[in-house]
Amino acid sequence: MAAHRKPRQSPLGGQAVRTAATLALASAATATVFEGAGHAEPQLTPAQVRAKVDRLYQEAEVATEKYNGAKEKADVARGALDRLRDEAARRTDRLNAGRAGLGSVATAQYRSGGLDPAVQLALTSDPEQYLERAALAEKAGERQAVALASVRRELTGIGQLRAESARRLAELRGHESDLRRQKSAVQGRLAEARALLARLTAEERARYEAATTGSGRGGTGDGRGGGAGGRADRASEPRGPVSAPNARAAEALSFARAQLGKPYVWGATGPSAYDCSGLTQAAWRAAGVSLPRTTYTQINAGRRVPRSELAPGDLVFFYSGISHVGLYIGGGQMIHAPRPGAPVRVAPIDEMPFAGATRVG
Repeated sequence: MAAHRKPRQSPLGGQAVRTAATLALASAATATVFEGAGHAEPQLTPAQVRAKVDRLYQEAEVATEKYNGAKEKADVARGALDRLRDEAARRTDRLNAGRAGLGSVATAQYRSGGLDPAVQLALTSDPEQYLERAALAEKAGERQAVALASVRRELTGIGQLRAESARRLAELRGHESDLRRQKSAVQGRLAEARALLARLTAEERARYEAATTGSGRGGTGDGRGGGAGGRADRASEPRGPVSAPNARAAEALSFARAQLGKPYVWGATGPSAYDCSGLTQAAWRAAGVSLPRTTYTQINAGRRVPRSELAPGDLVFFYSGISHVGLYIGGGQMIHAPRPGAPVRVAPIDEMPFAGATRVG
């Protein structure tokens, strides 16, 4: 009887089922659209773009100084490794010479038959001559012992040099890995800044350039700089003799003035381009003073001075992370290398958050 029972009907008819399915798919698609829109990057206003670009440039500068520090450490480790390898080569040459000397003695002993001294005395017809030869042989034995001790010392020294070389090589590889990370960070920030600037219209970008170039923090972000901006910076160059507290500071200031208009290139130390710490390092090097490479080490390279006591030639630092430096020239002004696209120029020290100052020389 069960076989003749009518199958249960769906509460919805065929058309109703199709309609419900269509609505479900439409709802799912709508939800997907809204969900995707929730994760899409919001449209930024020109002011927000400018603020974000400025932040990216500062982050790039922080990464640049870390890159400079890693490069300095890598250069030191590479120099130490090269010196260790040179010393190992010299010791290997001495070891080989000592081994050759020992081999000559062994060959001579083999050729003489290595007779027992008592037998040699019994066979000689001239005992005095034998005793004389025995004394010479004893001296030769002493020389052999000295040569053997020297060989042992060289072997020990070479082993120590190899162990130190392996340590230095591992250290160098670590610094090189850090270099690659920091380089990637710099390039990533600059690429993101260029992409953001590309969102602006030509007029908006021109306004941004005009607003920021005058204060020394602007630019196109392409790393080239120069051009008309460089000529404008030379026009704002201080006139008259450099006023400085001493001859060395005057020399550093004179050098910095001669670099006005040259482009900023991250990691550069001159003579055709600079980053901020590369410029201050080069300026004081021209005055006979050796500064470390990075902003966060340069701030400790001299005597700290308060802002109220700044004098021409002082190094002035900015931001909480000590990521930017300039050379103070007096009157609240400095010469600095701002960032990619903005050449070496004169700018007020008030344009960035002041972090401290150091007097060197």
